[in-house]
Amino acid sequence: MLTKEIITEEFKKLQDLICNALEAEDGKGKFREDLWERPGGGGGRSRVIADGNVIEKGGVNFSAVEGETPDKILQALSLEKSNFFATGVSIVLHPHNPFVPIIHMNIRYFEMSNGTWWFGGGIDLTPHYIDKKDAAHFHRQLKAVCDRHHDKFYQEFKKWADEYFYIPHRKETRGIGGIFFDRLNETRGKSKEELFDFVLDVGKAFAPIYTHFMRSNNGLSYDDQNVQWQRLRRGRYVEFNLVWDKGTKFGLETDGRTESILMSLPPQANWIYDYKPVAGSEEAKTLSLLKKGVEWL
Repeated sequence: MLTKEIITEEFKKLQDLICNALEAEDGKGKFREDLWERPGGGGGRSRVIADGNVIEKGGVNFSAVEGETPDKILQALSLEKSNFFATGVSIVLHPHNPFVPIIHMNIRYFEMSNGTWWFGGGIDLTPHYIDKKDAAHFHRQLKAVCDRHHDKFYQEFKKWADEYFYIPHRKETRGIGGIFFDRLNETRGKSKEELFDFVLDVGKAFAPIYTHFMRSNNGLSYDDQNVQWQRLRRGRYVEFNLVWDKGTKFGLETDGRTESILMSLPPQANWIYDYKPVAGSEEAKTLSLLKKGVEWL
């Protein structure tokens, strides 16, 4: 029987696996671990990395929290009053080089004392400069993971990511999307064990996907103009995470550890009033591709 304890231990193992792979590929950066406890129940292991050869700032966080479900969460998710348990792994990495993309992954499990449960998560990529070959490679890897579990998962979860990772006030997507899913349970025609296998498969795909971009793109040369653009794109990342991201809101509303929740923010970002890239520039080309429904494959 698949229990929350088994899921929790597998997520811890996944955190270890990913941290080891990232340290090995970066060659310099090392994760610093903070163990923390949540006043209402549970806690986590926050691991942050900074000033590496490739990674400027990032985090690979694990948490397992429980307690009384806040009324805001009950109302937002249309749930009956009951205690909750939630565990997951959450990752955001910001590289030095503007030609290495930002990446985010989150996989999570949620259950309530009344028997309600589901899985959620996904991976998305936010290049500062969109390269169509890189985008195709990224989406091919995700499609391969999805196809091993259901022939409709990729198209459904890709569309979900396009909708979720969208910045309405900018009328642009955060990046090139990926896959996103939430509230997956037995109504999908899959058992709890089968859904957990899928979620773990998504998690295990993370390190090979991102170390590929670390290896292939970090040697590309860049200048001050590229860095300025990178910081503007990081600004968009901040806007999404602080205004629209449901995970950020859930963490803050359940009294999670603020430092761990906000580790997703970049070390430096910028905002220039009414900035418009030069027509025909690589920056303008990237903006033109930040749309829902782009078929990268």
